[in-house]
Amino acid sequence: MLDLNYILEHKQETAENAQNRGIKINLEKIENLALERKTLISEIDENRRRQKEISTLIVEAENKQDLISEAKDLKNQIAILEKKLAALEPELKAELLSVPNITHPDAPIGKSEEDNKVLEEIGQKPNFDFKPKNYSDLMEDLGLIDFERGAKVAGQKFYYLVGDGAMLEFALINYAMEVLQKEGFTPYITPDLAQDKIIEGAGFAPRGPEAQIYYIEGMPLGLIATAEINLVGLHADEILKSDDLPKKLAGFSHCFRREAGTYGKQSKGIYRVHQFSKVEMFIYAKPGDSDKWHKKVLEIEKKIFQGLGVPFRVVDCCTVELALPAYRKFDLEAWLPSEQKWGEITSTTNATDFQARRVNAKYRTKDGKTEFVHMVNGTAIAVSRALVAIMENYQKSDGSVEVPKVLQKWLPKKVIVKKD
Repeated sequence: MLDLNYILEHKQETAENAQNRGIKINLEKIENLALERKTLISEIDENRRRQKEISTLIVEAENKQDLISEAKDLKNQIAILEKKLAALEPELKAELLSVPNITHPDAPIGKSEEDNKVLEEIGQKPNFDFKPKNYSDLMEDLGLIDFERGAKVAGQKFYYLVGDGAMLEFALINYAMEVLQKEGFTPYITPDLAQDKIIEGAGFAPRGPEAQIYYIEGMPLGLIATAEINLVGLHADEILKSDDLPKKLAGFSHCFRREAGTYGKQSKGIYRVHQFSKVEMFIYAKPGDSDKWHKKVLEIEKKIFQGLGVPFRVVDCCTVELALPAYRKFDLEAWLPSEQKWGEITSTTNATDFQARRVNAKYRTKDGKTEFVHMVNGTAIAVSRALVAIMENYQKSDGSVEVPKVLQKWLPKKVIVKKD
């Protein structure tokens, strides 16, 4: 979250930033609650100062009873004020949690994804001499996926990966981990659950109809939407050493998303699903270095998909496309021949100290001071989206699909063909 003092000192900037990002905030309420909080704290401090003064005076006072009565009144008054303060704190925190991060000055201002800025296109779009099939039809024809039984067992938007489909997932995960380890990332397999406070700290929606998280009934737990959540929480309430930074993590997890309200958009197939596997890059960085590491994560994403031989473009996401914690976000979008359009396959975000403030993750500087770390995240491989891109771009006229060369060491075949 943003620092309260920063918000109060930059009210117009904060309001304009929220408006550009399509997020409603109540600055007037924040200001009023902050003033009330300040007044309560001042009154409590003054009453405690008087209590200490009485404890000194009472030793030599002739009429001790008057001072004893005043001390009791002060104690009662402090209790009342502290109760009011305790009730106010969560209300103020809730308002602060709704305020988005500040935005990078170079991020394009826009009202929809149409306002994203295309930075570059990499790779050659395939020039098929046949009408390309949709990836989901290809996967079903090749026996790589079972939508029907996935829906029967777990409901719509769940699926089974079968045979070479399952092996492609393992190959993609191994490929991503191999690349990231060479880049100095330490592999982590995270829990698939996180406490509410960690989910909230990462900047994901709270419980309620707007939540995209599956929550566990009767428990302060939810299924994570990305390993980012548990990597944000890894060092919550800790102080790292300066020499620990940058700390580069490669987190594997299953990801669970309700995808509420998205059924009219890419609802068929595995582009939007309730469960998928992902390898996530995550970096704990010093404040002055997060922009540098954000660009490095983007370069690694590009390297991974160049290795896969998938044509893609890089976009600088406009303000309304930025999630609450994002200072800046870049997406990679793969070319989908069957639809003749681009589809997001990865994203990388610089969250600056926004998430660190929410989970209280700090580091100790060389001169002994403590500061909040900066957090950078980025998708190495989201398996479902990577499968979409591979199926679409590696398909052949007979309905078979070539296996990218970089994956053949884990799936030792050049082409996936339909079994008799």
